Amino acid sequence: MHRKRQLTLAVAVGLLAVAGGTGTARAAAAPAPAPVVTKAGIDPSLVRGRGANLGFAEQNAFNATTDGTVIGPDTTPYTLASEATGRKAVSLTPGQYVDFTLPADTNAITVRYSIPDAPGGGGITAPLDVTVNGHRRQTMTLTSQYAWLYNEYPFSNDPNAGPLNPDWWTTECSCVPDQTTPAPVFPTPFRPSHFYDEQRLLLDHTYRAGDVIRLAVPAGSPAATTTIDVLDTQNVPAPLRRPDHSLDVRDFGADPTGATDSADAFDAAVAAAQRTGRTVWVPPGTYQVNRHIIVDHVTIQGAGNWYTVIKGHQVTLPTPAPDGSVHTGVGFYGKDASAGGSHDVHLRDFAIEGDVRERIDTDQVNGVGGAFSDSSVSGLYIHHTKVGIWLDGPMKNLSITNNQIADQIADGINFHGGVTDSLIANNFVRNTGDDGIALWSAPAADANDLVAHNTVQTPVLANGIALYGGSDLTVAGNLVADPIREGSAIQLGTRFGAVPFAGTISVADNTTVRAGTFELNWKIGLGAIWLYALEHSLDANVQVTGDDFLDNTYDAIMMVSDWSVKDQYSITNVHFSDIRVDGTGTDVVSARAAGNATFQNVVARNVGAVGVNNCGSFHFTPAGSEFSLTDLGGNTGGGTTGPWLGSWELPNTITCDDRPTVVAPPAPGPWQ
Repeated sequence: MHRKRQLTLAVAVGLLAVAGGTGTARAAAAPAPAPVVTKAGIDPSLVRGRGANLGFAEQNAFNATTDGTVIGPDTTPYTLASEATGRKAVSLTPGQYVDFTLPADTNAITVRYSIPDAPGGGGITAPLDVTVNGHRRQTMTLTSQYAWLYNEYPFSNDPNAGPLNPDWWTTECSCVPDQTTPAPVFPTPFRPSHFYDEQRLLLDHTYRAGDVIRLAVPAGSPAATTTIDVLDTQNVPAPLRRPDHSLDVRDFGADPTGATDSADAFDAAVAAAQRTGRTVWVPPGTYQVNRHIIVDHVTIQGAGNWYTVIKGHQVTLPTPAPDGSVHTGVGFYGKDASAGGSHDVHLRDFAIEGDVRERIDTDQVNGVGGAFSDSSVSGLYIHHTKVGIWLDGPMKNLSITNNQIADQIADGINFHGGVTDSLIANNFVRNTGDDGIALWSAPAADANDLVAHNTVQTPVLANGIALYGGSDLTVAGNLVADPIREGSAIQLGTRFGAVPFAGTISVADNTTVRAGTFELNWKIGLGAIWLYALEHSLDANVQVTGDDFLDNTYDAIMMVSDWSVKDQYSITNVHFSDIRVDGTGTDVVSARAAGNATFQNVVARNVGAVGVNNCGSFHFTPAGSEFSLTDLGGNTGGGTTGPWLGSWELPNTITCDDRPTVVAPPAPGPWQ
């Protein structure tokens, strides 16, 4: 089982080899400022090698040279700054620029940006000029067509729409709108979010470390503002070579110019490969595919995700499909689990570019979907689909590694129902509209799965990494930063119809940064790690070990049961050890449930409120809180209120402050 075996993800996993090339002559002006390379918006030394390593360097615009305006920091939902990496970005008006100094030889860049929506929704396009050392201008065409959602779940593309669910409790008016007289009036746009997108560009050749890339907004841009978040730079190797004896999709009629639909050609190549046992080779080019490609017992190999792009339009179906879909689009799908699923499928080294602009949960418009056993998905770049990889079990022995998934309407990766003995490792997930990575054990348990060394940044809604039930699961070595709304960096939740947790749940050696968001309906802040008992008690053996919780907006650790079930379900058998907490807006631990937990070698500093906010089940009995904390030793540090785990707080002193004052913590720093 994965929890019992050693996982050795070498630092080099997924690294891109350095390509040759020559840079232009350096400008004769003063030396460029040294580049400030970050991971999740902070010094890479603070994350201790955690997260994914896919060979690119991240630079925040707010650390670069600019004549624009730095916005933020801000952790308030529905703002451009709060959805930026590090909660800050640079806003440019036409004629302004931001300069980045290259930290290493570079021939490819990714720009994360935001431009305004059209007044009536639907997005606009606008240019962005890219020059190096003042020469060799290339122009990117930015778009907001895949950004800017509004309103309540499942969201709208219309900035002028009123509440989508007037029969729901709405926090802005503290009412149910259609049961309220006079009817409340809500400002428009209502709850705007999902502001950012990213775009990639292969440069004309390889530039050297120390060269300066300028991103400049032309004077005539139709975008009133262009907000630059980060620039990712890398040296992409030459295209991969065709595997021996492989089948070239062009020989079956595929069009690498993208002018004609190649779906039938892909089907024919897959069928031939299944008959002969050969690999399907997709050479460099852009291939138009506007529906699912069903795969089973086949390997599909691209030339690298910068070179082989499979791109499709979203297509409205003439009648809804049996699964409720009203659209189809580009995607690689295994057979449904009810039909036995697919086996021995390997998808490698290409990009999937979708066309999904709205969230329709019944639509099957994911980059990779269906059921796969004894299979792998590696080296893909998945962009603008509903969910990057959504898999419906049961299935087993699946490996998802070295992928980049960005700008999704819903989740990044989701193992849904009975996915076992499988691996999610060294993936980079950014700007999802729901959980970044989720294991959802409904109706059957996900079991013996390992989620390791992934980076998840800026999930706009919900959590970075979420476990909803399941057995013997491990979350290890990940980096999660900047969840935006109603979620945490890491959540263990008995919710969404999931089976109860069982066995050992290990959350080990992860780092979270600027996590713990505001829960809109409860109107309280959440923890960087959030244990939630909603539909069952959470009583598996939960081991939280070796994690770093940095720059927490509210709590570092939260254990809570919903008010409606606070006397039915509890949280027990949870063990925290060898934890470092650097900065909390409120508490180190918030307990809002019955139950118990142990703490050993939990070191905290820069704590904004009392170390333990123990509300228990809100009965406030003379015997104390219904939640007990056990001090196993080595728990040190604290903040302005003294030691975070004082003897007077043990085992169950009531220290309940339902909504403590938030004190913004200082930036995290190195530990002695």
